[in-house]
Amino acid sequence: MSALTRGKALLTGKYRGYVVFVSVALLLLAVAPAALDPFRLSLLAKYLCLAIAALGIGLAWGQGGMMTLGQGVFFGLGGYAMGMHLKLTEAGDNGLPDFMTWSGVEELPAIWEPFRNPVFALAMVVVLPVVVATALGVLVFRQRVRGAYFAILSQALAAAFVIWLVGNQGLTGGTNGLTNFYDIFGMYPEEDSTKTTFYFIVVIAVGVLYLVARHIVRSRFGRLLVAIRDGEDRVRFLGYNPATVKTIVFATSAAMAGIAGALYVPVVGIISPALLGVVPSIELLVAVAIGGRFSLAGALLGGVLMNWARTTFSESMPDGWIYIQGGLFILVILVAPKGIAGLAGQIGDLVARRRALRTAPAPAPEPGVKEEVPV
Repeated sequence: MSALTRGKALLTGKYRGYVVFVSVALLLLAVAPAALDPFRLSLLAKYLCLAIAALGIGLAWGQGGMMTLGQGVFFGLGGYAMGMHLKLTEAGDNGLPDFMTWSGVEELPAIWEPFRNPVFALAMVVVLPVVVATALGVLVFRQRVRGAYFAILSQALAAAFVIWLVGNQGLTGGTNGLTNFYDIFGMYPEEDSTKTTFYFIVVIAVGVLYLVARHIVRSRFGRLLVAIRDGEDRVRFLGYNPATVKTIVFATSAAMAGIAGALYVPVVGIISPALLGVVPSIELLVAVAIGGRFSLAGALLGGVLMNWARTTFSESMPDGWIYIQGGLFILVILVAPKGIAGLAGQIGDLVARRRALRTAPAPAPEPGVKEEVPV
């Protein structure tokens, strides 16, 4: 086999996914830092943080059939855990965060004190979303709540969470949230080197979480998850407990959103209720639908493209972006229900079939039938 033939086999065979993954990783790690200025690089890091949350939705909704409209809750839990530690680091051992001083708080609330420890804070980035998601999953999935009813419940959770954050000004910062971070683990956010460092951290996190999600989907557990999505009652009759499987995946999706929120804080410099409510959660769902909810790579792609488009179109037409977003969603539903990733797969299959027809050998003549020999 020649080198060219082996190269084609890599691109079209079972290793195609790994080749694409390595290519995208090199593009993000080598090309993007060299081609983009620090501001645009920081924007790309922001898009990738939101893409991690979209990846969690792709795992829960695309693979498990759980349409979650409350991903902002888990994103916020991870973000606030990180933000609380950073505010306490700036305040010192005996000081209060600046917003508490403005709000008239005289003593640090007991719930804040453990977040001085960086290990505890980083652990809570994952533990808090997982605990909340597990509790919700146990209560909901055991009652066989699914479909639109589960979506409405998760949406209500997001709305209640935002109301609680806004109503506790002295504890959470209220509508302003947590902002003005001047010291992020010994680094200063306004420096270009800090922005580049956190960009690389986000890219590595995206790659690791994508590989974890891909391993889950390709495992026996992942096949069981897809079976539950396509026929939950049949899986139950086979002796499996769909509630347990769905709770585990929902908690995994929440953990990804928590990590995304924690990374978002040092990259953007803020975490507030405006980023966590019903509308941001729906926007993440729309991004996954546009990218392709049945594909993990499509969910990541949708998360990046949607937020890039929002930044781009908002700069030129601030009042028209919401209509463009709605139009994109309608267009995808009508033309490509499986999203951009599904459309690309359909085009690839069509090209492969046509190539196979061109290269297929001519059919052999039937026995007893003489071929006409041209004179």
